This record gives sequence, structure tokens and C-alpha cells, in this order.
Amino acid sequence: MNAVTGLLPWGLARVSGPSMVPAYYDGDRILVHYGAVIGPGDAVLARDPREPGRVLLKRIARREGGGWWLLADNPYAPGDSRQFGTVPDELVLGRVAARLWPPRRLPRRP
Repeated sequence: MNAVTGLLPWGLARVSGPSMVPAYYDGDRILVHYGAVIGPGDAVLARDPREPGRVLLKRIARREGGGWWLLADNPYAPGDSRQFGTVPDELVLGRVAARLWPPRRLPRRP
């Protein structure tokens, strides 16, 4: 995930990597609501608990042990709670409010 820019509580981010396919693709631009109320099913930005300078885009699966269990939409992508466990509240930055670019994704033709 690239650096986040904008005025709080709203900001823009660019998706980097395939971990959230098919919901979000590499290069998508997303609008993030920082400090939003979050819950299971929400796509969120969170600091990587293994590398705090890195920001991850993951989906909340459930609340567990005082933190959030975050999973990639792409089950083959590494780097989610299956590797690092629950993520504390203070590392969850915000909820994805919308994909801004591309405005809609067309189905791929074979």
C-alpha cells in the first residue's frame, strides 16, 4: 500500500499487490475514512504488526482476543492474520469508503 495522503479524517491510498483481488486490484485508488467505526466485513487499512512503517489493506473477519482478525480476500496471498495473528485496535487506521479509480471494473474477456 502506498503512502496515504489527504486531510483527516479522509484520505486517498493506492492499492499495491494482489492480496485483495477480486474486490481491489493493484493500482486501484481508494477513499479511506480514518477513525471510522469498523466491524466484520469491512476493508481496512492497518499498520503491519511485524513492520509498523508498512500499511496493509485487509478485510476484517472477526474480533478475537482484544484485536481484529484480518484476512486477504485472495486466499493465496500471504501477509494476513494467518501469519501474524490479531491486530490491536491502535494499528487499524481506517475503513475503505469507496474505490475512486477505476470508477467501475469491466469484466475481463477470455
